[in-house]
Amino acid sequence: MFYGLAKELIPSHGYRFEHILQDIQTLNERATRGELDISAVSIHAYAFVSDKYALLPSGASMGDGYGPMLVAKQKFSREEIAKRRIAVPGTMTSAFLALQLWLGKPAKEFDYVVVPFDQIFQAVREGRAEVGLIIHEGQLTYQNEGLVVCEDLGVWWGRENDGLPLPLGGNVIHKRFAPEVRRQISDVLTASIQFSLDHRPEAVRHALQYARDMGRDLADKFVGMYVNHWTLDYGDRGRESIRRFLGGAFERGIIPHRQELEFVV
Repeated sequence: MFYGLAKELIPSHGYRFEHILQDIQTLNERATRGELDISAVSIHAYAFVSDKYALLPSGASMGDGYGPMLVAKQKFSREEIAKRRIAVPGTMTSAFLALQLWLGKPAKEFDYVVVPFDQIFQAVREGRAEVGLIIHEGQLTYQNEGLVVCEDLGVWWGRENDGLPLPLGGNVIHKRFAPEVRRQISDVLTASIQFSLDHRPEAVRHALQYARDMGRDLADKFVGMYVNHWTLDYGDRGRESIRRFLGGAFERGIIPHRQELEFVV
């Protein structure tokens, strides 16, 4: 997404950007403290930072017919998974919220252990958990680990919600900036995403330096899943999906208050 901006290939209109690369759970936690001007966050985490941040219209990661997966050494049903220990990549991730909605249980009612997202396969292989909730490129490589899919939460979400995509991640900007400044910065970030989509081979090559042992073909496939037309703008369907996702979480007592979504427009 930020290839154009990072390589100074698009105008930044007088703004200077420092690029900080951290995993999503760390960024979620930093957002609760309001530390960063702009950040990627899980849509789940937005429910806990909406007092400090507004959602940018671009930068979304949406699971359109796919999403976080529950994997194990053998196929388990929903009822069986509810009784097993589940390795999860962080309690503020959207994957963890989707898991709670899928199980129909808040976190306090099932057994889970938080594991860094890139160590979940290992946790399942070693028996520290019987089921793993995988995000990122693990969705494409789980078979190499000898594991099977018990449920794809993106498929489930679409099935239950009129084919809407599962909202996973978004970009936010701190409300300490005036609305006009938020709009200007939003336009710069959207331009970077458009530039990257227009120069996809170069953008993928740039991103590969941060990839975790991914080959070019796998990286390109993964990028296609999560950097696409949804990333340029949520649109009405994307916004509706977020409302249902966080609304359902509130109704089930998973998040503390109903969210009024605030987008930069």
